[in-house]
Amino acid sequence: MSGITKELANKIAHFARFPQTGVSLRQMVEFGQNPSQGTLLRAAQFLHDELPIRLAHRVVELDSLPDNLNQMPSVLRVKRMYIDSFNELINFPKVSERIREAVREATVQGSTQRKHLSGNSQNPSLVDHSAGSTGNGGRSMATHWIPSIQHRYHYEVKPTELPVEVSEYNRSFVKTLEKIKRRHDPVVTTLAQGVVEYKQLLKTKIIDHHVQHFLDRFYLSRIGIRMLIGQQIELNQPQQHKDYVGVICTHTKISDVVQEAIDNARFICGDYYMLMNTPEIELHCPSDLEFMYVPSHLHHMIFELLKNSLRAVVELYGDEADKYPPIKVVVAEGNEDITIKVSDEGGGIPRSAMEQVWTYMYTTAQTPMLDPEFDKSDFKAPLAGFGYGLPLSRLYARYFGGDLKLISMEGYGTDAYLHLSRLSDNEEPLA
Repeated sequence: MSGITKELANKIAHFARFPQTGVSLRQMVEFGQNPSQGTLLRAAQFLHDELPIRLAHRVVELDSLPDNLNQMPSVLRVKRMYIDSFNELINFPKVSERIREAVREATVQGSTQRKHLSGNSQNPSLVDHSAGSTGNGGRSMATHWIPSIQHRYHYEVKPTELPVEVSEYNRSFVKTLEKIKRRHDPVVTTLAQGVVEYKQLLKTKIIDHHVQHFLDRFYLSRIGIRMLIGQQIELNQPQQHKDYVGVICTHTKISDVVQEAIDNARFICGDYYMLMNTPEIELHCPSDLEFMYVPSHLHHMIFELLKNSLRAVVELYGDEADKYPPIKVVVAEGNEDITIKVSDEGGGIPRSAMEQVWTYMYTTAQTPMLDPEFDKSDFKAPLAGFGYGLPLSRLYARYFGGDLKLISMEGYGTDAYLHLSRLSDNEEPLA
């Protein structure tokens, strides 16, 4: 591992041998309801242990990528970000013995008093992603045992008066997390640029399945890291939004989130093609349908699907058409899933190209080159030209136990089915 000291390289290798600990959406909500400063400290301790493990897994994998992909300038930039964040976390001060003892005394003892977190179900996408694992960071390769999530993530701490150092420690740790989060904002686009550099080196237009599986694992891990960091930051804010536990909304009103995505997608489409009449989007959704989810994730996925449908319809009928066939969004409520179907009449996708739509860098738009100092997050970056919309949306769906599937009729249109788990008990698909 070049560019760092041998001591730091050994620490990264050591942490990468520990297994990662998955957390479900329901567990995050159960833990985060009305947390005391002592409970937040317990969560900080969990993240202080867990985040270096997750970062180390990714550094090791980035370092061992084949065919000189690990030597691409943009890939090296991403690896540097992860190394810097790992180093910052392992050097962050440990909780003092005085604070530790005070919190220990306030911790609810005994199985009759303590409120246990719900158990997890295995994420269905774990089977899919483990198939492409190289072993770096995979669960089967872990050589160190770590106590279960029940022992590590949640300790109920009574709201007794604790030393002022507890809240000071929490604030200090949150500032470190905010810095790390900002550092990693450009990871998606920077790594995408690294793959562009790799394709140019090999003089190829496609990436092989090994790189595809690596990107799936890497971006899923990034979603999880940012979810844990974002949740901890929000739980430490003095004012919590109504119906929110951190970044999770316990009563996410689907019709409102989807309607906002519709408005945003139609605006973007009309602006890009300079349309007088943007295609209509019909929403069929029970107005009172709610469930527990992260609204920003849901908006991101729906927005990407609608953007693709709008583009297909406009480019099939032309930007001077008097009228376009409407795009339809239908939301159905089941016992296990809430399913959102987005249907368009944009000409469909050839059967031979269906697998390619899930491939990173597959796009009919021109791939942009990013400035080396580009630092926008994945939600604001120009990803249209990178072909990342569908693959990333599927990862967001799979992160909490859902999925995204396409069925297309060439010559007519495409139906996208977004499945979202209502049970919220799927653990993160960590690999």
